[in-house]
Amino acid sequence: MGPTDLPALLAGNAEVTPADELERKLELGRPLRVKLGLDPGAPMVTLGWAVVLRKLRQFQELGHQAVLIVGDFTAQVGDPSGRSETRPRRSKEEVKALADALLDQFWIVLDRERTEVRYNSEWLEPMDMEAILGLTSSSTVARMLERDDFAKRYAQGKPISIMEFLYPLFQAKDSVAVRADVELGGRDQTFNLLVGRDLQRAEGQDPQVALTMPLLVGTDGVQKMSQSFGNYIGITESPDEMFGKLARVPDELIAEYRLLTLDFFGDPSQTEPVAKGLKDGTLDPWQEKRRLAREVVDLYQGEGAGAAAEAAFDRVHREGELPEEIPEVAIPADLVVDGTVYVPKLLVALDLAGSANRARGLIEQDGVRVGGELLKELEAPVERLRGAVLQIGKRRFVRLG
Repeated sequence: MGPTDLPALLAGNAEVTPADELERKLELGRPLRVKLGLDPGAPMVTLGWAVVLRKLRQFQELGHQAVLIVGDFTAQVGDPSGRSETRPRRSKEEVKALADALLDQFWIVLDRERTEVRYNSEWLEPMDMEAILGLTSSSTVARMLERDDFAKRYAQGKPISIMEFLYPLFQAKDSVAVRADVELGGRDQTFNLLVGRDLQRAEGQDPQVALTMPLLVGTDGVQKMSQSFGNYIGITESPDEMFGKLARVPDELIAEYRLLTLDFFGDPSQTEPVAKGLKDGTLDPWQEKRRLAREVVDLYQGEGAGAAAEAAFDRVHREGELPEEIPEVAIPADLVVDGTVYVPKLLVALDLAGSANRARGLIEQDGVRVGGELLKELEAPVERLRGAVLQIGKRRFVRLG
């Protein structure tokens, strides 16, 4: 390990602040303590989240110590980064349940044996008022208003809670607690990471380097990938679901997706020929998108899973055939009233729609088929449903029993 590793660590359009500090840290000749903090605020690791996880894995491969901070305390506060309004506060029980679900997904990307896992409630929860006052004295309101999201909300007269001002300070305290040499994050985390440098300096530590990665745009092609926006691809979703979602990524994002989900961890030079070929028309966007989808599915689901998902995709979408394997589910008995079933309630009960309103919208927009025929009515005879294949959208199928 050493300065010769710098080009690999900067792959994927990583940005380092201050610019020359990472090289200096690498010259120390010891494994660096590389911190990544993740607040358990959603149940699934997405391809967007995996960008920084894979960068942390890259540090591991080069012999450095990965320090994964599970923000079980800070998740209760809520990261204000990129927010136009205050987040609702989560309960401790809700955060713990999410943290437990996420940890198993982290190990799909990270080397578990070479990862130090810490929960920031370890040092944040015991803080008394004196400690909190000491922490708040390390920054100023003017410093907090340097953040774009805070500045915009302040200019628009939107409320900013004092609790939100505490979030960057709590995250900075994490860096002090684990004596981080480097902290990773998305570009929207730059301010938080730099506050960590400030607090480490105040505590007499050598300030950490902030290394940030681009934010992966979601499948809508507009907003960053987020489970809140519904534009995400989860790394534990089924191969068919992953392939189908990747097939919908806008053409102009193909090269960016290749860089951030695949190539920077291997050979980032693969991205430039793809970007050039798509621009000059020598590459077919649809074929490149299919290749991207195959390779991403293989990465997370195992070699060959991408080709199998592609074949399934073609059977359903090109040839109009049903999938080879369709799960069978029973119609809940309590939904059968006088021989009929209210279909929106059925879709919710089978986890095929998030709410009855959403289910009604799917039916009204011709998004539900029974036995290959469009379902137009909200109520259907149970005899029509039993034994039939229920199709939601283009990729979700169940056989009703």
